[in-house]
Amino acid sequence: MVITVVFYVFVVFTGIQILYYLIFSSFLFKQKKKLNNIEKVPVSVIVFAKNSATNLQKNLPNYLAQEYPEFEIVLINNASVDTTEDVIETFTAKHKNIKVVSVENNEAFWNNKKYALTLGIKAAKYDHLLFTNINSNPASEHWITEMSKKFTLKRTIVLGYEKYKKENSFNNLFIRFHRLLKAIQCFAFAKQGSPFMAFGNNLAYKKTEFFKVNGFIKHIKIKFAEDDLFIKDAATKENISYAISKNSFIETDAPESFNDWFQEQRILSSIEKHFKFKNQFFLSFFVVSKLFFYVLASILFFLYPWQIILAIVLGYFLVQYIIIGLSAKKLKEPQIIFFLPFLEISLLLIQISIFIANLISKPNHWK
Repeated sequence: MVITVVFYVFVVFTGIQILYYLIFSSFLFKQKKKLNNIEKVPVSVIVFAKNSATNLQKNLPNYLAQEYPEFEIVLINNASVDTTEDVIETFTAKHKNIKVVSVENNEAFWNNKKYALTLGIKAAKYDHLLFTNINSNPASEHWITEMSKKFTLKRTIVLGYEKYKKENSFNNLFIRFHRLLKAIQCFAFAKQGSPFMAFGNNLAYKKTEFFKVNGFIKHIKIKFAEDDLFIKDAATKENISYAISKNSFIETDAPESFNDWFQEQRILSSIEKHFKFKNQFFLSFFVVSKLFFYVLASILFFLYPWQIILAIVLGYFLVQYIIIGLSAKKLKEPQIIFFLPFLEISLLLIQISIFIANLISKPNHWK
């Protein structure tokens, strides 16, 4: 009798996991036809830089080379102590569409990115803003076009995808898998009308949306998550949109080490308590139901007819492979699918480790 109950509980959690993946797949379908499209609006590209002299020389030309009729670069130099200022001067001497915002640390907002971004937003000439970081690079010269064309009279916040660059290491493969899964969740939740996050290095919104919620004031003392917490305050099912075409991507180097990534995830996990309750619940329950799925499957293989358990597990993997596979193809990460079960189980174990680590001690702030 007990084994039968456990079996049915296992079936329920399997069904929940499959339902999650079916919901995740929704972002792959075309968004509803947008009326009153206002593409080709003037855009202020707000580029954040801190001690980034090398990346400025390498990446800023790609932003300046964007094929777009009217845009400015608002370059935020956030209290850099290297040769960033010198490099900026060489660019501003040649390009008139660069506006420099030099930020000095002060006692109230010491090393606070949100404070620096606020100054950049206020300095922006245009109402439509597109955010990135000089450590990132646009995937094409049509990046501004692909992001800005998602603006309509009603859709005033646009989520973009920040893709990690590929390297030949398992650490890089694993980190890119996690980024892919976060992107799937990000766009699917937005499609369902419950946006909860954004990739801050590829995010666009109207200046009026920023001031409507008083900017970052509600969480100005939290030195990170300016993107996710802004989405929590400002995004609704009516004003959110997203861009997932290849030309809309931003590319960034992945964290250099697993420990760097792990500490970053500890911090991001700790700010989920600031999300809306329904988003907290659905994100947490996805991980919890997956844990129960694997644990119960492992137990029932020895206590229940294994052929039935195997059939259910294979059914789950089939659905997962199809949806993650299509998503990986769309977001240009096709090789991830070949390592999917191993990557998923590894991620689940690490998420449990992050949860335990955060219970024991608070994560350190990023530098």
